[in-house]
Amino acid sequence: MGTPNFDLAPAADELRRVAGAVDDAQLDGPTPYGPMTVAGLLDHLLGLTLACRMAAEKVVPGGAPQADAANLAADWRTRLPARLDELVQAWRKPDAWEGMAEAGGVQMPGAVMAVVALDELVVHGWDLAVATGQEYRPDEASAQRCLEFAASFGDDPEARAGLYGPVVPVPEDAPLLDRLLGQTGRDPRRRP
Repeated sequence: MGTPNFDLAPAADELRRVAGAVDDAQLDGPTPYGPMTVAGLLDHLLGLTLACRMAAEKVVPGGAPQADAANLAADWRTRLPARLDELVQAWRKPDAWEGMAEAGGVQMPGAVMAVVALDELVVHGWDLAVATGQEYRPDEASAQRCLEFAASFGDDPEARAGLYGPVVPVPEDAPLLDRLLGQTGRDPRRRP
């Protein structure tokens, strides 16, 4: 049996807090995540939480999660917290960490997919917080794990394609979250 070596709950809890404070008037607003609106980002979060949960359960999804503001479920305020809970529980099972997992048409070892799921929660949590003018407070252990993952791709645009934009230079002594954001191609100076 595999052994979970981290818990997604702290990152899920912070994302749940941020999403819970989103006002309907903010849904059409821009995000730091490309040309996506807040509603589009929320739709993306609904899809990725489902896809990453299915990856933990070793269920192959029908396709990659889409992100479309027009498709944001009317009940997203209850559906997203429920999906976050399901995602956390799925990755607490030892067999989620074993063998191969698939999400978004990509196969990888279960332990790596768990880091991808964590990275999605942490980084998109920041995207949502900045887009809606909120403070973002990820736990240090999750941010550190995500920084190590993001840094593992180096500066190679080909290796980063589809996952991150070009690295944004950040001082080595910058706060942990700022260094993570720079590695994901986000400008950490963008604040709510």
